[in-house]
Order: sequence, then C-alpha cells, then structure tokens
Amino acid sequence: MEQLDLFQEKNTTHELIKINNGEYLFIPNFFNKNESDFYLKTLLEIIDWKQEEMNMYGKNIKFPRLTSWYGDNDKPYSFSGITLNPNNWIKELIDIKNKIEPKCNKEFNSVLLNLYRNGNDSISWHTDAEKELGKNPVIASVNFGATRKFQLRHKNTKEKIEINLTHGSLLVMKGELQHFWQHQVPKTKQKVGKRINLTFRQIK
Repeated sequence: MEQLDLFQEKNTTHELIKINNGEYLFIPNFFNKNESDFYLKTLLEIIDWKQEEMNMYGKNIKFPRLTSWYGDNDKPYSFSGITLNPNNWIKELIDIKNKIEPKCNKEFNSVLLNLYRNGNDSISWHTDAEKELGKNPVIASVNFGATRKFQLRHKNTKEKIEINLTHGSLLVMKGELQHFWQHQVPKTKQKVGKRINLTFRQIK
C-alpha cells in the first residue's frame, strides 16, 4: 500500500494537484496568523456547538467532537443517521466564505463546523458524497487551531495521502474525489490544543 506525504515544500505552490480519481488544492497559510487567531477565538465563543449522537448497533453513541451547521434556511443536511437544520449565517462565517469562494471558483450555501477539543476527538473514515451534495461536489476545508493529520484513502487501490492541516490552511477537494476517496482525522496521543474545521458545501 503506497502512502504519500503531500505536505512538502514542493507541493505548496497553490496549484491544483491531480490524483487518481480526484484533485485537490492545498494552501497552508491562506489566512494569516492574525486572521486565524481572531477566527479561532471568536468561533470558539459564538458558535452554537453541540455534541450530536448517532445510533449504532442499538446504542446512542456520542460523536467524538462537537459540531454545528450554518447555512441558507432551506438547506438541511443528513449524515450518519442524523439531520441538521442550519443556524442562520453569522458575519464571521460569511466573511470566511467570501474570502475562499474566489479561490475555490465556487459559491457555497452551507458550512459544517467541527470542534476537536483535544487529541481524543476525531472523525473516522467517510466520504462527503451525500445525495444533497450532487455529483463531484466541491468541498472547501478551512482550519484554525492545532495542526491535525488529515488522511485520504482510495476505496479501491487503498493508496493513502496524508496532509498536515495547519492553522489558517485551506484544502479544496474537487472532481471525483468524494466518490473514490475516503478521508479521516485520526485520534492522536500527542498533546494538542483545540482545532476548528469548517467544511463549506453547496447543498443542491
């Protein structure tokens, strides 16, 4: 099984990187430190964070992270057996959205926020390929706070790609990627601080 470390200087040129059945763009310092510090502090305080539950094998299991959903009023989102109705947009989220949309060449109408409180918080292998997202969805991932490993795994070849998502970084996943690649943020035994991840989407 091949594993590629794509968090290398030669691959931080802000160009679209094409991979087998997909493509992505990674910009480590899309937001500068002052912007990133501001958004981390502000979003920690003002976002309506909740710990959702899903039913697994007849038991309610709490998500190992906190989440929140914001977007247009008519854009609910269903995943892992739950349906989220969006909170109304707030200025800070609109500001972030407006900054990334030109780089993504895409308009977004919703955003899922995840708060990873420490290294025990995680998200397991999954795809963002729900029917509400349509074919070949563009997913823009913005990150504030502690650096965490983001892993991609091809469904068929099992090829793996690992990227360190840093404070202020932007990762844009495009093309067929969501249909052929799973992704996760694994737990870590390292002592890490809080991290907020925002994944902007276009709900059909």
